[in-house]
Amino acid sequence: MPNIDQERKTAMKSSPRSILQKLTAYVLSVILLWTLLPARTSANFQIPGTCQVQADDGLVRTVKTLDYDYTNNTYLSLRDMAMVLRDTGKAFSLEITKNAVTLYPGGSYTPVGGENTPWEEGGNPDLALRRNAFQVGGQTVYYYTMILKQPSGSYDCFLMAADLALILDMDITAPGAGSLQVHTEDPFLVLPAILEESGYFYGVNSVLVGDATTGEVYYAYHSDTAYPIASTSKLMTCLLTMEALSAGQIALGDVVTISEAAQLLAASDDGVIPLEAGQLVTVQDLLLGALLPSSNECAFTLAEHIAGSEAAFVQRMNQKALDLGLSQAAFFNSHGLPAYTESPIPSKRQNRMSTQDMFRLVSYLLKVYPQVTDMTSLKAATLPSLELEVRNTNPLLHNQPGVTGLKTGTTNKAGACLVTSLAVDDGITGHDLVVIVLGTEDSIERGRVSALLARYALDAFRHTTGSRDPDTGNDSPGSPDSGTEKPGAGVSPQTPGSLPTHAEAAVDQILRTARKKY
Repeated sequence: MPNIDQERKTAMKSSPRSILQKLTAYVLSVILLWTLLPARTSANFQIPGTCQVQADDGLVRTVKTLDYDYTNNTYLSLRDMAMVLRDTGKAFSLEITKNAVTLYPGGSYTPVGGENTPWEEGGNPDLALRRNAFQVGGQTVYYYTMILKQPSGSYDCFLMAADLALILDMDITAPGAGSLQVHTEDPFLVLPAILEESGYFYGVNSVLVGDATTGEVYYAYHSDTAYPIASTSKLMTCLLTMEALSAGQIALGDVVTISEAAQLLAASDDGVIPLEAGQLVTVQDLLLGALLPSSNECAFTLAEHIAGSEAAFVQRMNQKALDLGLSQAAFFNSHGLPAYTESPIPSKRQNRMSTQDMFRLVSYLLKVYPQVTDMTSLKAATLPSLELEVRNTNPLLHNQPGVTGLKTGTTNKAGACLVTSLAVDDGITGHDLVVIVLGTEDSIERGRVSALLARYALDAFRHTTGSRDPDTGNDSPGSPDSGTEKPGAGVSPQTPGSLPTHAEAAVDQILRTARKKY
């Protein structure tokens, strides 16, 4: 079990406001549980309410809220929060339209009327939760919000408290039911061990946060148990593809004929890219199709091309897992969908790994073929042989600076999974931080848990290396040596003396021909 007391002590030693941060870090779990319960977009049921918010000036103001589907799945009025923060160092102004929000940090908010007042009697807005575009500091990010047209004709946007805390980098705590306290001078502090103690990860199979460059694991939860991994399986498919490119066994320009089996997969409910038997597609487009939109049929076709059949390719996947010491890994196909057994009594198997295994796999992939992130960081790409444009399924590419990949995955059994890499620098060398989240309820929760842990990963890295925040120039605010168990810490996969030149040239070609700029 993690040593939570040690994590608290470490955090206090690292912070100039140690006592306050101990308290605020503990109640952070309350605010996150209050605001980050997964939203179910299939329903349209909102519960109007209010909460009392206190900022640095000590004044308590009313903020309108909407609980989406369930009590405590709470979204706050941005206009009300803009008034709360109007005279603080976290002031912001707003422009809100039907489908988009522009937030100007440091701007002076102009009231439109009705701010910091309760809902009108009889008001029960019928709104949909959507992933809306935000312009923040000139950058486009995306958050799940509800946008409401007010009687005055102006729009208001309802956003989760933790998302606002991440945007503005400020501490928000929940001292009691229906109340929030904002500390604008304190950064948003994430301590995973305290979140674990509070039950924040109860709905998640496993998480792991670490530095792939050094092998250090910052935090792990259920990391030694194997779980289904869905389409994150394609990271092993990618590794074997890069090895085949490096060995000169295949080339990006190879034209591959789509098989009848690939056509059937493309035509199924799990098909992503329409493919027809006899169609000609390049290896380059198959690789990008597998990594960005998570095309199962593209991964399957790569497997057939490299090994002659998917069954032979799966043997290579499992052998590579043995070679890398992935003790909990088992692969049944190249893409991560359920694999049904040939039996009169149907049963199915799913590719599985522990987060320890996944961390080891990703560390090896990033060390041997670092240019892979040049592909997985693409928000979109063109596939010339398919005459198709595809988009990346990784939500953190839009919201978190430095994110370079890697892969999403979802099945009913695996839940929603995400393996994220972040490029950072300690002032001397570059590092790849990795956040692995397996088995969340849905894509919304997957993105939110990963975003929180990405924030923690950055704080942990800065604390460990003594580096500064590139945005603020400040030292890390004090998180990390968590005191948790660190499985695999210090384990560094063997790396060839030089990067395989064939693979390097291959990725360079991909970037020249497929990149879409946004």
